[in-house]
Amino acid sequence: MKLPAPSRPKKTTQSGSVAQTITPQPKLVPTSSGIKITAIETVIPDDIMPGLLLVRVHTDAGFIGHGETYYAPHAVAAMIHDWMGRRLLGADPLSIENHWRFLYERASAFGSRGTELRAISAIDLALWDILGQVCGKPVWQLLGGKARDKVRVYNSSGGPTYGRRIGAGRDQGWPGHGDIGKPGPLEDNWASNHAAGDLAEELVAEGYCAMKFWTFDRAFHEHGGNFLPWSAVKACVKPMEEVRARVGDKIEILLDGHGFFQLPAALRIAEAMRDLRPLWLEDVMRVDNVDTLADFRDKARLPIAVSEMLTSREDYRLVLERRAADYVMIDPTWVGGISETRRLAEFAQAYNVPATMHDCTGPLTLFAGLHVATAVPNVTFQETVRAHIRTFYSSLIETNVVIEQGFALPPEAPGLGTRLKASLFAESQPGYRITR
Repeated sequence: MKLPAPSRPKKTTQSGSVAQTITPQPKLVPTSSGIKITAIETVIPDDIMPGLLLVRVHTDAGFIGHGETYYAPHAVAAMIHDWMGRRLLGADPLSIENHWRFLYERASAFGSRGTELRAISAIDLALWDILGQVCGKPVWQLLGGKARDKVRVYNSSGGPTYGRRIGAGRDQGWPGHGDIGKPGPLEDNWASNHAAGDLAEELVAEGYCAMKFWTFDRAFHEHGGNFLPWSAVKACVKPMEEVRARVGDKIEILLDGHGFFQLPAALRIAEAMRDLRPLWLEDVMRVDNVDTLADFRDKARLPIAVSEMLTSREDYRLVLERRAADYVMIDPTWVGGISETRRLAEFAQAYNVPATMHDCTGPLTLFAGLHVATAVPNVTFQETVRAHIRTFYSSLIETNVVIEQGFALPPEAPGLGTRLKASLFAESQPGYRITR
């Protein structure tokens, strides 16, 4: 459906919604397919996940592309509407790589990481979604077809309220900063700390082959990141020991340290984890010094995963060239969308280092990862948070992901294989903006 052109730009309303008109610049805009971008919408689902930015890209042919990204959503929305819209409105949505290069290279003039890359990521997802709809094919088909019929997933420890704001006056907390949750259904972070054996048995029964723990978050909050007493280390390892005692090797153990620790504490964690034979230790240290990461990997004598915290190809190049990782983790809505995720996953293959997809944020991040994982042989895992999938993803998207016995099925519908719910894009919604 076409959006009618507004008679005049709208001013900011009390609800924060904005409508504006930007005149396209024809000399810079490729239009080879005959389809043109007519509008870009963004909205923040504040009552569901306030860190999430949802994006729709409209075309004059009636196709609507859907995208998302996470963190600082108001800043990303401003980047899209105030800057990127100048390039995109009136342009051919199928010229995906052309737009990617233009926006990335222009942003490099003032810093292309962070907000800029997250904005490019959300737009990139939407453009691939449009291309798939135009071709009548899922995105994985356009990436070269199936490398596998199903994608192996693991369960991460987020609970139903992780990253959310539940109830009036509640703060959303700090994702990746130790929200342990509370007892209850699908409260996997609480269970991984206090009932790890029961949780492991439940996940094994559902077919999961791996589970990720965040148990050292509480040690950081109590002791900081540069020293961990053995008593704290042992307490954080105990739930994983319980899993080994309860289910043996039926499920792999992964540990996410959320980048909290410095080298001495990280090495103490690795020493305590060695007998548990974890599949990997992930982000036990911050990723702001690749040489120290390489030193940690060498001394830890355990597989190391690095990191959704990386946001540029130069970051990944340094990690791979300095042999700082056994797995590279990629978030499609932080590194530059499906386009850059595919490039990074294949780049890692040149080093014989497998890639794994990150998701602990929104549903389109998960769908984007699944498309890349379906098409790129070097992707070995897709992260999932079953609590998110089963509690609130369905309030954001029309078609949810399907997971059977520890594997996600590739989306089959054209484009991303799902759509953001149209009801979310109302002017009354917090932070709603539209540029036409």
